[in-house]
Amino acid sequence: MPIYKSERIFHVINNLFFIATGALMLAPMIHVLALSLSGTEFVNANRVYLWPKGWNLNVYKEIFGQASLWRAMGVSVYITVTGTLFSLFFTSTMAYALSRPNMPGRRLILKVVVVTFIFSAPLIPHFMIVDFLRMTDTLWALIIPGAIGAFGVIIMKTFFQGISSELFDAGSIDGCSEFGIYGKIAVPLSLPVFATIGLFHAVGQWNAYFGALIFIRSKELYPIQIVLRGLIVREDSAEFSHMNELNITPETMKAGIIVFATLPIVLLYPFLQKYFVKGAMVGSLKE
Repeated sequence: MPIYKSERIFHVINNLFFIATGALMLAPMIHVLALSLSGTEFVNANRVYLWPKGWNLNVYKEIFGQASLWRAMGVSVYITVTGTLFSLFFTSTMAYALSRPNMPGRRLILKVVVVTFIFSAPLIPHFMIVDFLRMTDTLWALIIPGAIGAFGVIIMKTFFQGISSELFDAGSIDGCSEFGIYGKIAVPLSLPVFATIGLFHAVGQWNAYFGALIFIRSKELYPIQIVLRGLIVREDSAEFSHMNELNITPETMKAGIIVFATLPIVLLYPFLQKYFVKGAMVGSLKE
């Protein structure tokens, strides 16, 4: 099939546009990384852009030596991993049930799910429920309330409905219960959508700080985002009061902690990319 000149020009312009857009998205992160690796005199003079000047690793030496940051990182990893596993289990089981045509009340429950997608619970009733369940000042307050989301349920339900019903019928004939069909047929065939929903939830859980700000009182339960927020809001943090002695400014320390807090979730994406691309296409085509 011949490719016309106008089509080639379109592809070139289109590729350049997306390359420029990707570069604009990467530029802030590269700038933050450059700040964290630059000397204080260059940072204070606003002379650092996309490449470090006056290389200085004292920021990361200080970060790696802070027990509070490692504890906060451990809390964030725990609530992200645990919260994602809880979310995938409860979201997938609910989505599987709603995808079954013989489930009683399926349409009514789906309408209720859609309503929660449009209208979220106000803060005060949300806090009262969490407090009534005695989850305040525990990590469960950051895991349980957001375990199920309407968006994930709808996406998974659509994916499950795309699986051939003959497979489910064959499982029933072989004597599988609904849980057996779910665990042995639906889940193994749905890894792309599991990876997609899991990545969405993990990124949201990792970046969330408002829930911890409201429900967590003990400093040892603070996730990394709360520690980062505290440093940005209060530049005179007592934990980093000796930064001037190490040739570290508040700006370079902020940049270093941002990189420290962002790197784990960024490194997760390449391992899920092949599943994520396929799972993100769910519902884009109708056969």
